[in-house]
Amino acid sequence: MTEKVVVVIGSGAIAQAIIRRIGIGKHILLTDINLEHAKNSAQTLQHAGFNVSTAWIDVSNRESVQNIANQAVAMGDIVGVIHTAGLSPSQASAQEIIKVDLYGAALVLEIFGQVISQSGVALVIGSQSSHRLPINELTQEQADSLATSTPEELLQLPLIQKIDDSLYAYQISKKGNALRCQYEAVRFAQRKARVNCISAGIIMTPLAYDELNSPERGAFYRQMLAKSPAGRAGTPDEIAALADLLFSDAGTYFSGSDILMDGGATAMFKYGGV
Repeated sequence: MTEKVVVVIGSGAIAQAIIRRIGIGKHILLTDINLEHAKNSAQTLQHAGFNVSTAWIDVSNRESVQNIANQAVAMGDIVGVIHTAGLSPSQASAQEIIKVDLYGAALVLEIFGQVISQSGVALVIGSQSSHRLPINELTQEQADSLATSTPEELLQLPLIQKIDDSLYAYQISKKGNALRCQYEAVRFAQRKARVNCISAGIIMTPLAYDELNSPERGAFYRQMLAKSPAGRAGTPDEIAALADLLFSDAGTYFSGSDILMDGGATAMFKYGGV
């Protein structure tokens, strides 16, 4: 019997939670730019009964992503791709964020869209930040360019080249992720596969702790959580519960979807005066 393979890019708390939901009976290829972190995460999952191997990846490098795709194909049928890798505004410069969060996600979807198996599912973890751009921030032409340009063309867009603010780079990148999933859903459908985006709010991970304690934006984020309808941050397990639906037979009508999951923080931001 051909092995069913799920490629997971990024080995943090959200990735691990999703694996625990959808990884039973599958071979998990867990990848990260920090291979030691991937190995530590894999050991935890292996001790819980999951079949996990690890590999190094740099999503901002085409050859690196292609190598992982080739490795996964050699293992078996790629039934799932989970892209969780990214940089936050407090972790990197604007152009570094663009290269990882925007270019990297586009590269992953382009390459794995060519090899994902029939009925396979891809998932990109985006951000509520994509929903905080003013409704008229992008022209239709700019939005279409974010969705349809090749990964390399993305980096040459005038909109992208002039960005020097890390928060704005993050927002544009995550908007690009959501738009890209919509565009790629048409191409994935040719392989009878699906792709979706979860625009996650603040989920309690090490990255979120960086943001909540950031001297530039920490106070804003803490206030945002306190005043949101949910009144708290989310957990990786809550993201995993939604991912479980998207990967299941009950989720087969989801494709090209961008699902906002932020405890109502965006609603409060837009309509609650926060």
